[in-house]
Amino acid sequence: MDAAVADRLNANWYLIQTKPRQEARAEEHLARQGFECYRPLAESPAASARANRLAEQPLFPGYLFIHMQRDASWYPIRSTRGVSRIVSFGPNPCPVSDKLIDEIRQRAQVAATTPGFHHGEKVRVVTGGSEMEAIFLCNDGEERAVILLNLLQRQQRVVLARESLQRVASHAY
Repeated sequence: MDAAVADRLNANWYLIQTKPRQEARAEEHLARQGFECYRPLAESPAASARANRLAEQPLFPGYLFIHMQRDASWYPIRSTRGVSRIVSFGPNPCPVSDKLIDEIRQRAQVAATTPGFHHGEKVRVVTGGSEMEAIFLCNDGEERAVILLNLLQRQQRVVLARESLQRVASHAY
């Protein structure tokens, strides 16, 4: 068996808790030390209310995954900038299954390929035989969206299936 393959089989994923809002810093410093890290990201509306775009935010704020040998020294990780601690149960760090990491990666990939709407974007609601225009506010889970719909001369927040929304084509004149 190749030495690299043997090392890979003897390695596990572990969960690292980072200092507040320092996930990227911890990931960068761990990668510089040669560790394989995984920090799942998800798109969310930008923090600025005026910004009409999406920003990447950590899927698990305050945490990232690291892949390393079971018998490796934990000291370099504990003293890395941005790292708060290694998630442990008792004295030993708790391994995370490869299957779980693969599932998170698959879901993140599906979410990245699903076209999203932006906060404040005009959308068309198509349900049954009717169509209405509304304003997209945010996603509510994986399959629903929150929109502002003008009903009876008042704007109402409505939660509905995301599949019933379509983009409103913008016309350039």
